[in-house]
Amino acid sequence: MKFRALSLFSGAGGMDIGIKNAGFHLLACVEIDPYAAQTLRSAVHREHRTTKIIEADIREIEPESLMGDLGLIPNELDLLFGGPPCQSFSQIGKQKGLEDERGLLLFEILRFAKIFQPKAILIEQVKGLLNARDSHDKKGGIFQRLLSDLEALNYVPKWQVINAADYGVAQYRERVFIVATRKPNGFIFPTPTHAAPEKISPLFPLKPYRTVGEALIGLDTPAPKGTDRIDSHVDVTPNGDRYRINGVPEGAFLAAQLHLPIEQRKGLTKKDTTKFLRVSRERPSNTLRCGEIFYHALENRYLTPREYMRIHGYPDEYLFVGPIRGRSGRVRKLDQHRQVANSVPPPLANVIADQIIEVLDVKNL
Repeated sequence: MKFRALSLFSGAGGMDIGIKNAGFHLLACVEIDPYAAQTLRSAVHREHRTTKIIEADIREIEPESLMGDLGLIPNELDLLFGGPPCQSFSQIGKQKGLEDERGLLLFEILRFAKIFQPKAILIEQVKGLLNARDSHDKKGGIFQRLLSDLEALNYVPKWQVINAADYGVAQYRERVFIVATRKPNGFIFPTPTHAAPEKISPLFPLKPYRTVGEALIGLDTPAPKGTDRIDSHVDVTPNGDRYRINGVPEGAFLAAQLHLPIEQRKGLTKKDTTKFLRVSRERPSNTLRCGEIFYHALENRYLTPREYMRIHGYPDEYLFVGPIRGRSGRVRKLDQHRQVANSVPPPLANVIADQIIEVLDVKNL
């Protein structure tokens, strides 16, 4: 039988894909956003899986009841994993930590761990968690509380900041990963497989970083807005944004282009390095974010959700459900660009899950 896993805060399923490809059977996914939940259901249907999709607020789910529904008893679940909402700890946001209810969701994983008593736990978060202040204003207090709470449940946590580009993802994306198992914890984080070309040598025979140009090879011209194209390769760029990105060189951002008319640069400052940013074909992308949509290297348009998915490492057969939002538009729930940006790159989740399986195999936990 495959190792059994439960996915919390599943989002669009990026971490799920990597966990599944490593050899885990996903028993269930819990996700509150309706569009992300539709994306998950679509994948389960296409792949003829039995994974249960639970569209609900995780705070309203009783772990004991869910464990019974899944036919499990304590210590039978092999892996509990998830990436709770990160806005509370993001270095870009206001960093309210536990004052923000989204920060409290991080500890929902521990509520489930206490009941399920899984053999291993995997948590993904932004780097800001490491320095987030607790209710006593202690820098790093929230992270220390998380580690202490895991230890109180008889787990040994290990953590590391990982850049997705180091594992073949065409994107610079640093996140904290925490892996906890029972004593002793023999887990070892995976060794990088890729590096910047200037850091590669005979002593470190790594592959060069995967570039945006490599990730987007083979994609045709995107369909115009309003087209019913299921692969999400749709261009929704409004004319105003086509005008504003015109003249911005590949790999550069609008605010730095002082030669362009002031009305084109209006409202931007030198700090706006990710607004109206063109990606470069010659290197990995900047971290994909929810606030801005990056622009194509050569064309005066946004990258499409499918191009975002390529950069993030999603397989082409994986399909997203939900609206595609232009910068000037508003979508109350998660549009497709944000579904990608919120998720863990599948190839990175895959290599971490491979290492977890090695520990589960060796220890026969």
